[in-house]
Amino acid sequence: MGEGDRSAVPAARGALAPRQSLAVGVTLFSMFFGAGNLILPPLLGVQAASACPPALAGFLVAGVGLPVMGIVAVALAGTLRDLAGRVHPTFARVFVALVYLAIGPCLAIPRTASTAFEMLAPLLGGGVSLEAARLVFSVAFFAVAYVLAMRPGRLTRLLGRVTGPALILLIVAVVAASLAALLGAPALPDVAPVAPYDGNAAAQGFLTGYQTMDLLASLTFGLVIATNIRSLGVTDDRGVMREVCRAGAVAGVLMVAVYGGLAAVGLELSAAMPDATNGAAVITASATLHFGVAGTVVVAAIFLLACLNVCIGLISCCGTYFSQELPGVSYRACALAFAVFSCAVSNLGLDAIIAFSSTLLGVLYPPAIVLVALGLARRACDAVAPVWPWTVGVTVAVSAATGARDALAPGLPLPLDSLPLADLGLGWLVPALVTAAASAAVTLVARRRASA
Repeated sequence: MGEGDRSAVPAARGALAPRQSLAVGVTLFSMFFGAGNLILPPLLGVQAASACPPALAGFLVAGVGLPVMGIVAVALAGTLRDLAGRVHPTFARVFVALVYLAIGPCLAIPRTASTAFEMLAPLLGGGVSLEAARLVFSVAFFAVAYVLAMRPGRLTRLLGRVTGPALILLIVAVVAASLAALLGAPALPDVAPVAPYDGNAAAQGFLTGYQTMDLLASLTFGLVIATNIRSLGVTDDRGVMREVCRAGAVAGVLMVAVYGGLAAVGLELSAAMPDATNGAAVITASATLHFGVAGTVVVAAIFLLACLNVCIGLISCCGTYFSQELPGVSYRACALAFAVFSCAVSNLGLDAIIAFSSTLLGVLYPPAIVLVALGLARRACDAVAPVWPWTVGVTVAVSAATGARDALAPGLPLPLDSLPLADLGLGWLVPALVTAAASAAVTLVARRRASA
C-alpha cells in the first residue's frame, strides 16, 4: 500500500478527537429526532400543567434514558438479533419484525402523515370536510413518499439538509418566545393537571415516553453507531464502547434540552388549551400566538417536508428489512404494501393513532426494557443463561395479557391487576425482577449440585 492509500485510512486508536465525538453524538441525536417527537412534550406540558416537572422527569427517563441505554446494550451484543437471540432464535425473529412494524407501518409511518395534516388543518377553510381533506392529503402524501422511496436520490438529501436546520430554527424560535413569556409573567401558570396526569404524573410521563418509540429505534441504531465509530479509526472494543457512551451522552443532553423547551411551550398554553388532544395543535397555536398567521404557514410547510422526509426513510428502511426476510418478495412490493397500509391507518387521525399506539407500545416496551437491562449486564446474565428466556418470557406474558385486555375489553378485571405497580401501568416490573432473581438462583444451585 502506498503513502496515499495509508493517508486515506483512519489511524487505529482508542478514542476519537473531541470534535469527532461531538459529531457522532449529533448524528445520533438526528437519528432519534423526528417530527413525531415534537408532538408529545407540548401536549404533556398542556395536560400536566402544574404537575409538569414530575411528568417531564418521567418522560425524560423513558424518552431519553432508555434509548441511550438501548444504544449501549445493542453495541455490547453486536446486533438486535444477537441480543434477542439470547432468549430464543424464534423470539429474536418475531421481536425484530415487531420492532420494525412498530417503527414502520403500524405506528410511525402513519403518524408522519397525520402530524403533517394536523399542521395544515388550521389553514383550511371552515366549509372543508376534514375527513375528505385528510383522505386526499394522505393519498397524495404517500404517493409522493412511495415514488421517492423508489429513488431517494438527491431530493431526499436536499430535504434533509433544508428541513432539518429549518425545523431546529423553528423550534428555537417557538421555545424562546414561550420561555420569554413564562419568565416575563409574574408567576408560572397554576393550572390543575388533567387526565392522564391528574394521578401519578411521573409514572404517566414515563408511559407517555413510550410513544416516542425511541427505545425501539435505538435497538436498530446501536450497530450503526458502533460501525460509524470503528470507521473513524477506533478499533479497540473498550474504546468503541466509551465512544458509544459519549455519543449517547451528547444526544441525551440535546434531547433533554429540546423536550424541556417543548414542554414549556405546552405549559404556557395550559390555561388556554385545557382540552388539547395532540401536540401538533399546541405547536400550531403557539406559533400563531407569537408569530401570527405567518407562523402557522411556516410551521405547516416545515413539518410537511420534515414528515415527508422521515416517511421516505422509514418506508425504505422497513421495505429493505422485510424484502430480505421474506424470500421472493421484492423491495418494491414491500414498500408499496407499507405505503398503502400506512395511508389507510393515517386516515384514522392523529388522536386515534396515539391512542392505539399506547396499547401496542405497552406490550412491546416492557420486554424491550428487560432486554436492554439484561444486555447491559450481559456477562453476568450469560453466566446464568436461563435468566434470559424466563425473565423476558414472564414480561411478555404479563404485558401481552394486559395489552389484550386494554384493547379488547377495557375495564375487565384481571388477577394481574393486583400486582404491585399495576395501577401505574408497570405491573410487569416486579414479576420481571422476581423471575430474574429466581432463575439465576435456581441455575446456580443446580450447577453447584451437579459439580458436587
